[in-house]
Amino acid sequence: MISLEIGYNSQRSKIVKVKTITLIHDYFVTKYSKGMVIYMGMSDIIAGFINEMLKDENGIAELQRAELASRFNCVPSQINYVISTRFSPEHGYIVESRRGGGGYIRIRRIAMDYEMLVMHTVNAIGDSVDINTAEALVANLQRNNAINGNEARLIMSAIGNNALRPVNPFDRDCLRASILKQMLMHSGAK
Repeated sequence: MISLEIGYNSQRSKIVKVKTITLIHDYFVTKYSKGMVIYMGMSDIIAGFINEMLKDENGIAELQRAELASRFNCVPSQINYVISTRFSPEHGYIVESRRGGGGYIRIRRIAMDYEMLVMHTVNAIGDSVDINTAEALVANLQRNNAINGNEARLIMSAIGNNALRPVNPFDRDCLRASILKQMLMHSGAK
């Protein structure tokens, strides 16, 4: 069992929230003051840490892959995995990186108006979209107030696997993309 504290020092020596986390069989247990316990994997911990940085730095976080990997006692490829799966354009982020000794990864939260966000989302969908990507796109729209919770649930009901069950499994992702794009393009401006 390993315990570690998670926080960070930016170049301005700013220290953010610190949580005590214990590693038990590749899962982390986070204890909060109200006695609640949450089991999280390493990817969840890293993503949460990056999200905290984004909140504290006004939507822009600059990271060094090796430094982050040593902080979490993981391999740098784990950091790459988290960034590519949780901080992609579909999730509302732009990631820039520079390799080398002074290299960095800069993650920036995209702030767009309604029309631009919908256009970006429709373009990201393409001709085919799997259910996991569709969920991420809809969650991003909801997080950015382009749609509300009821609209998000309605969209997910219309494009979910249960609704598309009568369709050949090989054709579902194409139909899902078409339905999602039509629902977004004809939803009207907020």
